[in-house]
Amino acid sequence: MVRIKITWVDGADRGVPLPAYETEGAAGADVRANLPDGPVVLHPGERGLIPTGLQMEIPAGYEIQVRPRSGLALKHGVMLVNSPGTIDSDYRGPVGVLMMNAGRVPLEVTHGMRIAQLVVAPVVQGQFETAQTLSETSRGAGGFGSTGRH
Repeated sequence: MVRIKITWVDGADRGVPLPAYETEGAAGADVRANLPDGPVVLHPGERGLIPTGLQMEIPAGYEIQVRPRSGLALKHGVMLVNSPGTIDSDYRGPVGVLMMNAGRVPLEVTHGMRIAQLVVAPVVQGQFETAQTLSETSRGAGGFGSTGRH
């Protein structure tokens, strides 16, 4: 188990639960909106940065991926614009969730509402270098849709 240290942002409601796994087998911990001044309404096509009231210390060699909640996507058309978002291990600022309403009706994001999932994942950094040639593969330079069959 990887320990993630959390502190509260000034002005956040400390009564909002910390991220938590809702089931024993859950990969993502649900994170909640921290909106002590009232709800935020996202109109169709609108996006907004929803505060969680949290700051985190993620151990070196890990990241936290911010992913959408499937229930919000199905019921309300909510998506995360930069999904999955990444919180790097050296970031110490406030954590917000960039939500977008892709649905047909306004969505009211309320205080304490579960808005996203946080997945802790290991990070492997690559070393990028120039080369004269690249190895051949059966796919070659085939792009989007090049591996699909009808």
